Amino acid sequence: MTNTVSLKRLVPGLIIGPASWLGPYIAAASLFLPALIQQIDAENKIQLVALFSTCGMVFAAVSNMVAGYLSDRTRSRFGKRTPWLVGGAAAFMISMILASMANSIPFLLISWMLGQIALNFIVAPMVAWLDLAPEDGKGTASGAYGGLGMALGNNGFTIFAAMFLGQFRLGFIIFGIITFIGTLLAAIIVREPSNLDEVLEESAKKEKKTLKESLAIFPSWSIGRDYYLALIGKLFQGVGNFSITGYLLFIMTDFLHKGTAGTQQSIQLINTIMLIFGIAMGFIAGPLADKYKVLKLPVGLSTISLGIGALSMFFLQNDVGIIIYGFAAGLGMGIWNSLDNLLNLEVIPDKNRIAFFLGVYNLGNTITQAIAPVLAAFVISQFSFSAIFIVSFIFSAIGGISILSIKSVTR
Repeated sequence: MTNTVSLKRLVPGLIIGPASWLGPYIAAASLFLPALIQQIDAENKIQLVALFSTCGMVFAAVSNMVAGYLSDRTRSRFGKRTPWLVGGAAAFMISMILASMANSIPFLLISWMLGQIALNFIVAPMVAWLDLAPEDGKGTASGAYGGLGMALGNNGFTIFAAMFLGQFRLGFIIFGIITFIGTLLAAIIVREPSNLDEVLEESAKKEKKTLKESLAIFPSWSIGRDYYLALIGKLFQGVGNFSITGYLLFIMTDFLHKGTAGTQQSIQLINTIMLIFGIAMGFIAGPLADKYKVLKLPVGLSTISLGIGALSMFFLQNDVGIIIYGFAAGLGMGIWNSLDNLLNLEVIPDKNRIAFFLGVYNLGNTITQAIAPVLAAFVISQFSFSAIFIVSFIFSAIGGISILSIKSVTR
């Protein structure tokens, strides 16, 4: 049986932990990295940003699965997860310091890829902390991680990071240090129990018998059906979301024809609404899911809510549409971030590989952020800006239907 940690310790750790890795990563990826690339090679900055994004996706995918696999099989006095995520945080800090010193694209690319690897040695083990929560508190723990921690990382840090745009090399260093200190603090608060006396389950031992068996890391559809439906839901939800948020600036200027001041105000309004909903759902969604034993329905409907928000801007094309989008997307993302990891935890096909399957599931964040802009750019070039709202709705609806089709979670 997996040891549990009281919510009094686990919840603060699940707020501080994800905020400490996601916030600095978002700041570095969206602000500091593009600024440094522009300083080194302004002429090729667009292609280089795409190169860094593509390479980062590949390195993240591989390292995430490796980190989850190793974490699941670790025994130490500090538990399965803590040694890897603290080590990953230290390596990420070093990689950001190296990136701050880069004066060539190859050096910067190597530093950034090291950072991607290190980051996923934080992400995959940390999300598996959710399994340490008591059975009647897993919703609360999931809300703390996704609703509060992720919301603070996604929205709160960007405001602080903007202060370093004029000193982006220093920004790399500061935010790398924040990741290490925050992750270490989260680990100290959680105090993951020792698992030195844990014996690998027989099913885990059998995986080592042959090369063929070791490569068969994913179960068949008949066994992993609900897990795959949850994964499909996350991928489609991610594309539906990022196809709008990735082009929000251009939607305001080219589609809604707003000026600089109007664009800034609209984007700030949307982000403010989404931050408020994200924090609110972090407090509300998890405890309600625990109390009423409802999980699949709010997660599935939250995805559809994103698509409805996209349609509001498409049909209204005014400030009312923007506000409706902010509320619909804010509510949808707030509920999704609070509960989607818990839903995935419920449908994992092999409980001996929790970190591995949660890590693969969370790759949906990285993969969709790479896919969505490419798909949106193609749709815009072939049709018009209005087409991405339809794409967002269709993808979000398919994601929601996939989630609602899960059978092992009744409601």
